Amino acid sequence: MTSYDGFTDDERSAMKERAKELKQDARRSARGAKAKADAEGDVLAKIAEMADADRVLAERVHALVKANAPELAPKLWYGMPAYTRDGKVLCFFQSAQKFKARYATLGFSDEAKGLDDGTMWATSYALTTELTAADEARIGALVKAAVGPATG
Repeated sequence: MTSYDGFTDDERSAMKERAKELKQDARRSARGAKAKADAEGDVLAKIAEMADADRVLAERVHALVKANAPELAPKLWYGMPAYTRDGKVLCFFQSAQKFKARYATLGFSDEAKGLDDGTMWATSYALTTELTAADEARIGALVKAAVGPATG
């Protein structure tokens, strides 16, 4: 019989990463624009550490989010690239390797109001090893919808 002692090693690792991120956020909060640049640097460094297949997907997702929703701020969230508005995570990338899954995931939080469709809708999307032009267009459209209409 296998005993269960609470969290898995991967879950504990993700919680430790999140605690580190919260400490960094607290230190950066007073630094303004420099903090935003530092946070994006952290995201790019984390992407660079990923295995090849995940790294290629994460780089494309990062570029697509920046192109389709430049108002979102990149940051790490549980050790994953995430994109925020007003400090709240709107969407994120989960690598397959980190979670020992067979595919990477593009996920959206409940802050992504523009994806609501009836009484049930998708909040995460499995990403294959290669994105087609149609996939990239769909990701761009999802990100734009998640951000919602431009105000001004």
